[in-house]
Amino acid sequence: MKFQAEIDVMPKKEILDPQGKAVTGSMKNLGLAEIQNVRIGKHITLELEAESEEAAHNKVDEACKNLLANLIMESYTFTIQQA
Repeated sequence: MKFQAEIDVMPKKEILDPQGKAVTGSMKNLGLAEIQNVRIGKHITLELEAESEEAAHNKVDEACKNLLANLIMESYTFTIQQA
């Protein structure tokens, strides 16, 4: 079966996010001072073949742990649906 995964990779809360900090600062210049604590991460979509949703989940989890996220500095979440 074919599945599609939607993956979000974000810096861990205790890690500084220079991009997010720069965007937060720029919000004030745009008159949007009420927007604070911006965090910037990655959104990844992928398709995969797997025998079941559980097998697809395991493959995506492995891809995240081994390639898509740096577990020292980032955390990830994902959803899977049948394509």
